[in-house]
Amino acid sequence: MKILSTITMLGVCLPLVASALDQAKIEEITGLKGSFNEEEQVIKVTSPRGDLGITVDEWKMPAFMGLTTWAAFADGKSAQAMVMGDFVLLQDEVNPVMSALLDSGLSVTALHNHFFNDDPKAFFMHIAGEGDTEKLSKGVRTALDKVKEIRAASPQPAKSFGGGIPEKSAISAVPLTALLGGKPQEKDGMVKFVVGRKTQMPCGCEIGKEMGVNTWAAFAGTDDNAVVDGDFACLESELQPTLKSLRSGGINIVAIHHHMTLENPRYIFLHYWGRGKAADLATKLKSAIDTQSK
Repeated sequence: MKILSTITMLGVCLPLVASALDQAKIEEITGLKGSFNEEEQVIKVTSPRGDLGITVDEWKMPAFMGLTTWAAFADGKSAQAMVMGDFVLLQDEVNPVMSALLDSGLSVTALHNHFFNDDPKAFFMHIAGEGDTEKLSKGVRTALDKVKEIRAASPQPAKSFGGGIPEKSAISAVPLTALLGGKPQEKDGMVKFVVGRKTQMPCGCEIGKEMGVNTWAAFAGTDDNAVVDGDFACLESELQPTLKSLRSGGINIVAIHHHMTLENPRYIFLHYWGRGKAADLATKLKSAIDTQSK
């Protein structure tokens, strides 16, 4: 049933335009029970993650205290509907769920922790999207199903991306420089590339590479068995294409957040971790960097 609300004018109840949202349909597609907030005209479905058994500060935390996945639907302006939400995820769920969301046409807008001393560690992935209500609901359902698939295959959360990183590094800088350009920093067999960007702070000061507005990639291990970690500085319009590029290349995203406030233009930073041959990793990073120039 579509939502139909009313307003009161001079003591007479007048019907508003019926909402395009169908709570029963959203519940059916997502598989979650929903509630309707009449004042805000929002349908919200929730999935308490009581399955996690998370302790915080050595206390077993009830889902009510902040361990609930949710998605909220409202009428859209330029599209039929919009959705916003927050997924509560274990570490080994984060990247498969992110890929499921991105592949479904939803945006991932933040990834971070909410607690210290939590066991197992919980991360929170914020999402958004605009479009057809059914499509948005299916995107949420796809991500929920991915969580169930992961936990069914491995009840205990993974504590590694695979391990096996060589203790002594011996990365060849020349082939990576040919791919990424610039002049890398080198130390103890490790290689690091830093690409600066610029923004302006409220004081009018322009800041760039040395003040932390940069994309960087550090390689360790060996040419055939390498790890890369780093940070992408993304304009807000660049975030989703960069995430899609990195995830399509199998690069793991470990955080999405801001580093500054009130800068112009605004930057969002995403941190990542990748494993494989050094040249392959550099090629995947270059592809993500290239999406920003577009």
